[in-house]
Amino acid sequence: MSSLPIIDLSAPEATSAIGAAARGIGFFYITGHGLSDAALAEIFAQSRRLFALSPARLAPIALTGQTGNRGYVGLKGESLDPTRPADLKEAFNIGFEMPDDDPDTAAGRHFRAPNLWPDLPGLRAAVLGHFAACHAIGRRLHRAFATDLGLPPGWFEDKLDRPMATLRLLHYPPRPHRIEPGQLGAGEHTDYGCVTLLLTDDAGGLQVRRRDGTWIDAPHVPGAFVCNIGDCLMRWTSDIYVSTPHRVVNPAGRERYSVAFFLDPNPEAVVAPLPGLPPAYAPILAEDYLRERLTATYAGKARPA
Repeated sequence: MSSLPIIDLSAPEATSAIGAAARGIGFFYITGHGLSDAALAEIFAQSRRLFALSPARLAPIALTGQTGNRGYVGLKGESLDPTRPADLKEAFNIGFEMPDDDPDTAAGRHFRAPNLWPDLPGLRAAVLGHFAACHAIGRRLHRAFATDLGLPPGWFEDKLDRPMATLRLLHYPPRPHRIEPGQLGAGEHTDYGCVTLLLTDDAGGLQVRRRDGTWIDAPHVPGAFVCNIGDCLMRWTSDIYVSTPHRVVNPAGRERYSVAFFLDPNPEAVVAPLPGLPPAYAPILAEDYLRERLTATYAGKARPA
């Protein structure tokens, strides 16, 4: 494929098109998702406000080993490709919003820590609203996945209702004149969860590796999400669905902003071969799987709990 398919979620053929993309290149665009242009513009406006804050105002919300993959990650704070220099980007993560008195939060369970918020009026409401919208779209995609795989449409529902999902606001500064050999905005990697929903601005930079090893650009499509299959769903489907390597190259001469929603299952979900599929992988708790992957990403840096 020389380009990624664009799938209208409201079209009758959407389920078959999603299944074909998941079995093929593992990347596709979606339109017809129900979010307005104004809502998409608002989340980018809030992201720009956040990353314009001073280091002193960002320091209290820094991601550390005790913040459960929530908070601010500074420039060069992670390496998506551990064999390469640190990534030239900064990020702000939130997870599934839990009540303060939730038993999982009170017990200090991994990935159930409270979200961290800067003193920035309007940010929390906008980010939580976008999280909820993406969560709904992600569950809608999983109904299509289940149908494509011959399962009841709601098969994934009770495994995604309290997910370890992460919403990331991302900022890539302009590519510097001098960078370390092999350094990128986001190193070559595959995503860890089930499916990713990504909004990009028009700066470009996202690249996807085809099965033949060729890198192709995934350009900005106004109003569309870029979606891709993650390693957890690839594992769940015994490699029927494919998780595809991708990377981000910082544009020259301009900043890049994106908003990524990573839908990981509920922590207690057992990721085992789906009914009727060969046992390509041993069963594992979703919580344990995500922790293993994040530990490698933050090795030698701030490790999430």
